[in-house]
Amino acid sequence: MNHKHRRERMFETGDIRLLMLHFLQRRCAHGYELIKAIEELSKGEYTPSASIIYPNLTFLEEQGLISASQEEGGKKQYSITPEGAQSLAGQEELLGSVTEKLHSLAILSNNRSIPEMQRAINNIRMALNLRLAKGPIEQETLYKITDALDRATKEIERS
Repeated sequence: MNHKHRRERMFETGDIRLLMLHFLQRRCAHGYELIKAIEELSKGEYTPSASIIYPNLTFLEEQGLISASQEEGGKKQYSITPEGAQSLAGQEELLGSVTEKLHSLAILSNNRSIPEMQRAINNIRMALNLRLAKGPIEQETLYKITDALDRATKEIERS
């Protein structure tokens, strides 16, 4: 199951800008390469859209934190400026928490892909969907289903 759309707002605009500066400090890059670098850090669980990346590249350029050079074919290559590096250096703690969030998404992806976990998730989803598709649910049945889901949730949270 792909959760990228729900995660689109998981990061604040400032977080994305910080990640962009972080990757540009490592090496010059095109906008698409920044999208891929962020996606790779989360093992594909979060992919910033072009509509997030490109306006922020323009903003960072206007702020003097990055510069762009036009390449053959019209693509822009971005690099961090000394001001951008200085700005990044003052935000190491925030950068650490943002990259930790991406690493957590990568762990989630790895654990969710364990075959036994996939089977269990799919079984609960299928059982619930089959029951909900049967028609109206009486109050007593509703309580049984939600109580069972709540018990399972508590056991998972406390494991």
